[in-house]
Amino acid sequence: MIPLVLIVVITVADLRAPAGVHLGPALVVAPAITGSFAGPRLTGAVGVLAMAGQVIIAVFRGGITTTNHLVQIATLAVLSVLIVCFCLVREQRGRQLAQVRSVADAAQHVLLWPLPERVGPLRIACLYLAAEEEARIGGDLYAATRTQGGVRVMIGDVRGKGLPAIGEAAILLGAFREAAHQHTSLSALAAALERSIDHYEAERVESDGDEGEHFATALLLEIPDESSATQVISCGHPPPLLLTPDHSVSSMSLHPAPPLGVAPTAMEDPTLDVVSFRPGDTLLLYTDGVIEARDRDGSFYPLAERVARWTDSSPEVLLHQIRRDLLAHVGGRLGDDAALVAIHRPPTSQPGHRVGKIIHAGGSRH
Repeated sequence: MIPLVLIVVITVADLRAPAGVHLGPALVVAPAITGSFAGPRLTGAVGVLAMAGQVIIAVFRGGITTTNHLVQIATLAVLSVLIVCFCLVREQRGRQLAQVRSVADAAQHVLLWPLPERVGPLRIACLYLAAEEEARIGGDLYAATRTQGGVRVMIGDVRGKGLPAIGEAAILLGAFREAAHQHTSLSALAAALERSIDHYEAERVESDGDEGEHFATALLLEIPDESSATQVISCGHPPPLLLTPDHSVSSMSLHPAPPLGVAPTAMEDPTLDVVSFRPGDTLLLYTDGVIEARDRDGSFYPLAERVARWTDSSPEVLLHQIRRDLLAHVGGRLGDDAALVAIHRPPTSQPGHRVGKIIHAGGSRH
């Protein structure tokens, strides 16, 4: 509507202006504005109407055959064609971008399955924020699977971000989904993940000769249905936050092993931490892309401080609040991939144990 009004206003204003005032060249504004939001067809139509306005001006301003008016009409025609060409290019790039995003979405669903809202007695929500918007996926990962008598959960962070980190993330996710049902202990599961990363790195070095440092941090949890004694193995990953019904937020004190891919022998006997995850509690797992996000002043995102406001929220609402607050903190765009998983044990489940000791995989206590 605005471009059409501009054509009418400019044409009438030119016809009523003094003889020495020429407003006709301003008609190019109409197709230019249209091209900023519309497709090539509508832009071309507005360009034709603008040329019609220029012809009307020429007829009433000395004749269409005058050199001045012929030049103005020709110039308007050329500019309109260029604007239409710009619209065509933009439309084509838009289709290409939509196709890339469609492929990325498909890849994300294949590699990073959305976690179900309920796994056993637990309520779970997940959030993934890729640093590269077009990629949609990157080096952060999470997975959860139902096992006999409990739930196993993993969250991890592959070195790097965006598309280059997808290969190792896919290997780690595939290994977890397979090994989580094959190994009875969490320590054996961690060792299986280490072997998968080691094999992948060996094949990658052999194929492309890249001997650079590659590793992944990971946090493994085994949450039993009938007990609050939750087993945790940290492979160089940030510790989870525990949100309790009394509105307290605490960071779990863990004894982390090295990241996967750094020290293969360390996974032969990792420290197995046992923490208390009681009914009504919520565990918040996250990657370093969350806590290392900076604002304009260089200040890190204070995750524990912020989530204290939302301890009563459901997992879905909690992650929604964190997402909005985190993006506001960084000004709308993250510098690294970020992932979060919120796990809530409803008050209706009644685990019978309250354990807070640290146990080595070999069975020694201290």
